[in-house]
Amino acid sequence: MQRRFILKFAAALGAASLISTLAHADDNAIKVGVTGGPHAQVMEVVKQVAAKNGLKITVVEFSDYVQPNAALAAGDLDANSYQHQPYLDAQVKDRGYKLIKVADTVTFPMGIYSKKLKSLSELGNGARIAVPNDPTNGGRALLLLQKQGLLKLRADAGLKATPLDIVDNPKKLKIVELDAAQIPRSLADVDAAAINTNFAMEAGLKPKSDAIAIEDPHGPYANIIAIRAADKDKPWVGKLVAAYHSPEVKQFIEGKYAGAVIAAW
Repeated sequence: MQRRFILKFAAALGAASLISTLAHADDNAIKVGVTGGPHAQVMEVVKQVAAKNGLKITVVEFSDYVQPNAALAAGDLDANSYQHQPYLDAQVKDRGYKLIKVADTVTFPMGIYSKKLKSLSELGNGARIAVPNDPTNGGRALLLLQKQGLLKLRADAGLKATPLDIVDNPKKLKIVELDAAQIPRSLADVDAAAINTNFAMEAGLKPKSDAIAIEDPHGPYANIIAIRAADKDKPWVGKLVAAYHSPEVKQFIEGKYAGAVIAAW
């Protein structure tokens, strides 16, 4: 009996030790979801920096904007890095996710481009300006036009403003709503266009040199790191943020993207 008790006690100790080891490993090994392109490229540098401080990051790449939040909410990821706050807010509202922001990452500033003008001051009366036709990016474009003094929106229009929210349009600008991905191909057909940086880059446009106006990189559209609200006090969260906000990562962003992607911290 005594021998059996000792064996059971030893087995229990071994199991407890294993659980402790696994829990400790979980605190130092995480999965982070990203979308392809700059988000994935930057996270690979973050991964290298984090490893120096004992945090192992597995980067999981997605090809759409819906799955990274679904995977995070389901517990298949520990964090994700691919979206801005307005998008996360919409996802939380629509899907009930208990996800929160823990840090700003990078900004892909929306720019205004033209094949006909060198400055917005050259816009004539009745000029045609293309903007994305989805609520988030369409409102973003209109806010950029307002920032440039070209029009005025209702005070309560918010981040999802539409052309119906325009209350002052001195030059009688014609707002042409198009699919965001199609706008670069339609640039020759309008006087100017508000284009998301990812689509601008795909079309060979360089935000820093080709845009005739560009967003403030520290506005509401800075991208973020999101986690589950229940994990906000986990030790790895601080390590992940510190690695992302490191000088090495900032230097990589500035050197690789030449102003098309901007560190937002």
